[in-house]
Amino acid sequence: MGQDPKADAPFEGDEIIRAYIEQFSNWGRWGDEDEIGTLNFVGPEQIAAAAQLVRQGKVISMSLPYDLNGPQTGAFRSNPLNLMTATGTDHLAGAQDPLPGAWGPAYGFGYSDDVLVMPNQAGTQWDGLAHIFWKGQMYNGYDAALVTAKGAARNGIEKFNAQFVMRGVLLDVARTKGVEFLQPGYAITTDDLDETCERQGVAVRTGDCIVIRTGQIEDRKDGNWGDYNGGAAPGLSLHTAPWLYEHEVAALATDTWGCEVRPNEIALFQPLHIVALVHMGIPFGEIWDLEAIGRDCADDGVYEFLLSAAPLPITGAAGSPLNALALK
Repeated sequence: MGQDPKADAPFEGDEIIRAYIEQFSNWGRWGDEDEIGTLNFVGPEQIAAAAQLVRQGKVISMSLPYDLNGPQTGAFRSNPLNLMTATGTDHLAGAQDPLPGAWGPAYGFGYSDDVLVMPNQAGTQWDGLAHIFWKGQMYNGYDAALVTAKGAARNGIEKFNAQFVMRGVLLDVARTKGVEFLQPGYAITTDDLDETCERQGVAVRTGDCIVIRTGQIEDRKDGNWGDYNGGAAPGLSLHTAPWLYEHEVAALATDTWGCEVRPNEIALFQPLHIVALVHMGIPFGEIWDLEAIGRDCADDGVYEFLLSAAPLPITGAAGSPLNALALK
């Protein structure tokens, strides 16, 4: 396969990227055939312990509605469009009698049906491990050529179909900083993460999904998205990579469009994706609506929960929508 001749050209920050990849890569850690990355940290022990966190009987969704009011501008992705192919008005007008195919007369039976048209990563979503490439490869060293018009032959999102049940930990960095939302361009540091853990009285453990609230989605939703999608955003600093590795984080999610700070801290576009997703194998959750969970955790002081956040098992997909649920 050909490779862009500029791929090996040096850039501002090149040395730190190379150093982080060398120190924190998980390629081969769980075998040459691995396709789930840091979700290997989540086993029966972690799932059983997470289940014990359900004490109050509360279920809180962390997903935006999938509709035309989402953050997409159409420049790269479009918002979800739900098309009704059969309706109650069809039924009342007699258009469903006889029923389709060989089903015969309706005798009063009616139905509605619909089709969803959307990019897999238009709203609340997971970035799968086939989503990002670095110098012609994706997670675990698989060739980028394995992702074709037919989908991802390796690292497809369907490999996660039974993986996303684990302990979730909300790290409400915005409340720790005493603001409604972090300003675009604010780089969340390891000190910020540690300060938030200390203030909340919670520790991040092996196999956790950390859910980081910046407050940006609350500032922008309800028809005020502006440049939320693709623009400047608060987010994780590139230099949180060692922290993510040392804490053996299984997954991370934020209420921003790309998890990491924008503008980026070095010349490389989305460098934390390169280090943490491509080389560590950490799935990224983006565009999560953390308003309700942030308020609930602040009210009861409980920042840990059972997280159920399975993607749709779309064969060969690079990402997927989901309904992320916190059970407390």
